[in-house]
Amino acid sequence: MSDVWVACLLPVMLVYLGFRLSVFDKDVIRSIWLDLWSLSNLGATTNIDSRNDPFSIQTSLTAYSSYRALSLDELSRMRASYMSIGRTHKRIGYEIGYPKKLDKLEELIQVNAKVTDGIAAVMRRIYNQGTVSSVMLWPELRPTTKEIHIDSHSLSRIRESLKHFVRDWSNAGIVERSVIFEPILSVFSMLSAPARSQNRVLFPGSGLSRLAYEVSQLGYDVTACELSAYMNGAFRFLLDPEMTKTVNQHEIHPYAHWWSHSRNATDLFRGIRFPDVIPQLAADGTAGLHLKEGNFLELDVTNSSANSTSRTTEGYDFVVTLFFIDTSVNIIHTLEHIHRLLKPGGTWVNLGPLLWCSSAQARLELTLEEVFNVMDVVGFSIVGGRNGNDDEEPNCMKRRTISCEYTHDDKAMMRWIYEAEFWVARKV
Repeated sequence: MSDVWVACLLPVMLVYLGFRLSVFDKDVIRSIWLDLWSLSNLGATTNIDSRNDPFSIQTSLTAYSSYRALSLDELSRMRASYMSIGRTHKRIGYEIGYPKKLDKLEELIQVNAKVTDGIAAVMRRIYNQGTVSSVMLWPELRPTTKEIHIDSHSLSRIRESLKHFVRDWSNAGIVERSVIFEPILSVFSMLSAPARSQNRVLFPGSGLSRLAYEVSQLGYDVTACELSAYMNGAFRFLLDPEMTKTVNQHEIHPYAHWWSHSRNATDLFRGIRFPDVIPQLAADGTAGLHLKEGNFLELDVTNSSANSTSRTTEGYDFVVTLFFIDTSVNIIHTLEHIHRLLKPGGTWVNLGPLLWCSSAQARLELTLEEVFNVMDVVGFSIVGGRNGNDDEEPNCMKRRTISCEYTHDDKAMMRWIYEAEFWVARKV
């Protein structure tokens, strides 16, 4: 038996001593260990966070904390590009004010950083970063902020979150919101007010949750579910009474970083104030807005409510998907899960395009007709029929195409128009 123990322990001790004596590349060993640690926690809660997930709490927190540095690095490259042109062209650039334009961008990066720093502060306060795991055997292997990979993709996600403040929570976003919110809110306005608080509504991929908030204001019991900690951190910044105390308290310059399709510097550098209203979460046990952070595909009818004293475990009365289903890796799985989360006879309301994620991620990239065929197989019936020509149903419930935009810049020289599809379907 002692020979067996020696045979088992000797390789382990050699690896350990090699690590301590730098025989092996510590970065390689560290990477292997962290990968194994992450895999061992795939089923963990958000408090035990997967550091390699680009939308995780740790990654998002590090990105928000690094916004200023990342942006200034990008600005340095822009200045270096300007300095690389010939003397004559450089003088012309000076005469038209190009160096001042670069200086203005630096100034506005600092303004935006007040918001991103605030989001990071809220995230640090709310989310428990401590974990209990086997990495404590080697304390130096525990993931730290410095070990999170942050790059231009992280900066793009921060900027997208800032543009969502404009879309969801500013007066500047009213027109865009009205086009895509009104069809959905019309469906919820049909139910009599006294009955609304007894109806549970789920919003998968809720983003910054403005539509979920609006439905809760109609009297429904609403759960906003969002996977991305970039979005959850930004939304909690609005919810935090220490950070957001008054309407239009905060200012951002969401378009300052992208200089294409710009008519003039005034439009490019304009500021947007937010929020136009201050959202609040409802208390447990009461109808209103609740937040469930995480992957909606991991919800089930017994744990799906963010409200711990939920009146039922039968599922939701409504599921609302806004610009969501085309983010699915497997759209069939998504539709099946929506069906599973709904009560018998429950209603699914959808509005959005079919801009599938890249083929490297999406397992299926279906046409609209194929999506409808899958819905038939899964067990959904489209209210008013596929063509929306059933006269027995109210017009607001019928399937139709809606031209809309998403986080657009209304001052830019370019517009991206979605021909989004709206439908209401019932679980059969």
